[in-house]
Amino acid sequence: MSEKNRVVFHVDMDHFFSAVEETKNPSIKGKPVVVGADPKEGKGRGVVKTCNYEAREFGIHSGMPVSEAWRRCPTAIFVPADYQLYKKVSAEIMKILRKFSDKFQQWGLDEAFLDVSSQIQNLDEAIELAEKIKAEILESQKLTCSIGVMHACMRW
Repeated sequence: MSEKNRVVFHVDMDHFFSAVEETKNPSIKGKPVVVGADPKEGKGRGVVKTCNYEAREFGIHSGMPVSEAWRRCPTAIFVPADYQLYKKVSAEIMKILRKFSDKFQQWGLDEAFLDVSSQIQNLDEAIELAEKIKAEILESQKLTCSIGVMHACMRW
């Protein structure tokens, strides 16, 4: 790629906190999982930190009061946030991502940007590299991620 053409990956872990919880406790996988405060049968205070895709089918989303999440799906599995575990898993994922680019920017615990311009010549190579990264994270951490491929033609 020429110096003026940049290719940047945006890596975003899929429902990170709840996915880590599912990896820690595989018996909850496939069930609605909500990470946040105890809903106390709809009378709890606090918000949903995140939830998995099964919980989202009930209209549950991040930032929602846990009492509302419980009303929408009282059978959901509510788990408290384990930030120490999330930080540990995040560090392992970021270590993997850093191997693929010397131009790296972490964004929170579950997102990062990688400039891969020097490694690829075309879109097919970008897709191949993104698939390689996804496979390594899945193998290493048993977690999935989405990777957006951004191509910018800089004209100054």
